[in-house]
Amino acid sequence: MNSKTAKESFIVMTELVLPNDTNVFGNLMGGRLMYWMDIASALAAGKHCNSPVVTASVDNISFESSIKLGNVVHIEAKVTRAFNSSMEVHMKVWGEDTVQQYRYKSNEAYYTFVALDPNRRPKPVPQLIPETEEEQKLFEGALRRRQLRLILGGKMKPHDAAELKALFAGE
Repeated sequence: MNSKTAKESFIVMTELVLPNDTNVFGNLMGGRLMYWMDIASALAAGKHCNSPVVTASVDNISFESSIKLGNVVHIEAKVTRAFNSSMEVHMKVWGEDTVQQYRYKSNEAYYTFVALDPNRRPKPVPQLIPETEEEQKLFEGALRRRQLRLILGGKMKPHDAAELKALFAGE
């Protein structure tokens, strides 16, 4: 199985914020944005492994700036690291006011996906080759984020998380 680069999985998904997407304050509802982010990150993961994928986890999503009715949402997604059958996808979300002509960061997040074979069982995925300095930083941090996800999900004991222990113990 050939390795792939992060840019090979890169996608941009664009949506217009309509009245049905907003809350009573005229802001994009967080749940609607999370739905769009799930689609965008699934597209990036599927592009990386050339197979169907399912969402395994969603990391913390912090909203920096609200996105208003009539603004445009741009979701940039790409795979940051591939493990055995899972892939971490990083997303940056931008709002764009097309009338005032400016773009602003709304949030970023990490989603994890598992690739599936035709029998809906996990299947191996191509490894990822980071090329840029930012990709290398995201790649290196992915192992710590994965260990934290596994601990929080009850699939790993904290004392087995060597990468996390090294971060806190200064090893």
